[in-house]
Amino acid sequence: MGSDDPFEKDDPFGGLPFLGDLGKLFKGQGPIAWDVARQFAQQIATEGVSEPNVDPIQRVRLVELARVAELHVANVTSLEPGVSGQPAAVVPATRAQWAWAALDAYRPLMDRLAERLATGTLPAELAAAEAQILDGLMRALNPMMMAMSAGSMAGHLSTKAFGNYALPIPRPDHQILILVRNVEEFSTEWSLPIEDVQLWVCIYEIAMHSVLSVPHVKAAFNRLINKYIDGFQTDARAFEDRFADLDIGGGDLEELQQTLQNALGNPETLLGALRSDAQAAVIPELEALLAVTVGYVDHVIEKVGTGLLSSYASLTEVFRRRRVTASGSDRFVEKLFGVEITSELVDRGHGFIAGVIERAGDEALMRLWNDEKSLPTPNEITAPGLWLARIDLPELDQD
Repeated sequence: MGSDDPFEKDDPFGGLPFLGDLGKLFKGQGPIAWDVARQFAQQIATEGVSEPNVDPIQRVRLVELARVAELHVANVTSLEPGVSGQPAAVVPATRAQWAWAALDAYRPLMDRLAERLATGTLPAELAAAEAQILDGLMRALNPMMMAMSAGSMAGHLSTKAFGNYALPIPRPDHQILILVRNVEEFSTEWSLPIEDVQLWVCIYEIAMHSVLSVPHVKAAFNRLINKYIDGFQTDARAFEDRFADLDIGGGDLEELQQTLQNALGNPETLLGALRSDAQAAVIPELEALLAVTVGYVDHVIEKVGTGLLSSYASLTEVFRRRRVTASGSDRFVEKLFGVEITSELVDRGHGFIAGVIERAGDEALMRLWNDEKSLPTPNEITAPGLWLARIDLPELDQD
């Protein structure tokens, strides 16, 4: 009797058993080999060294500072920092714990991306035999490649992030994980008071959590990021170029395995994802949402921080510099989900918030959180008066 296993039927791997074994290995795990992703994330996060637990004294102190931050953020924003009725809970974490939580949080997005990239078309000029082998390569490697991309992303972020919102993406959990080690290292590197840095991080994380937990803001982010991911186009030519110098038809398994190892070592190249016209159409609306969110959160930090932090001016300058001088790896992760925070975007967000306050006062900002129709359009971000007019909010008498 014939086998029902699609990896054994019609020999999609051109007679190369190594690729068939890969296909069987990841079969049933979905578009991403998540066990591999977790292992890869932990390896990068810890550099293969066991991490100590967070010191209990530090844990207690951080939770105390979080309560102070939550009270002041709530007074400024009048927003409840919680998800689905659950109040926010600040939890100190190790890098490995943070990386695993990030994988869980971003799993729906990564699964969606993997499914999208799996639908790529092959170059029309390929011969039938070459197309069959290249298709086999893509199907066999996609779960591992996406696992390495997801694991690399989470592991890399865990070495630099301070809390949940290294990426301004809504999280499903009410817990806000704070990376104690990263905060301490940052404080030492810049000779800043550790308690000021801890409190600044708590203010930022709770303020961002409060905004991204507003139902219509969360829904708008999820809708736009999903549309951005759906707009990816796979460049199968990237696969072909990656293996151009390898005579796959010769059956040299040793050379094939070495080529695969080298290719998998560069998930960004292997991803072969190109920004499409569909994504370009989403970007203006997504950037407008990012700008107003970043601008508003920075405004909250200023109002809260100036009265609580002795080193507020120094902290603000250092954090600003850190945000706009992200590395190539940071930018790759941001571009993957369409949430790239550039200096231009930050300036637009700050300009919008300042323009609204100048024309209508601080209280007018609360209209942003009424419903999705109250969120500014791309044109309104650069012209706050248009936003005030659209939502029928009168400007203050400037006389």
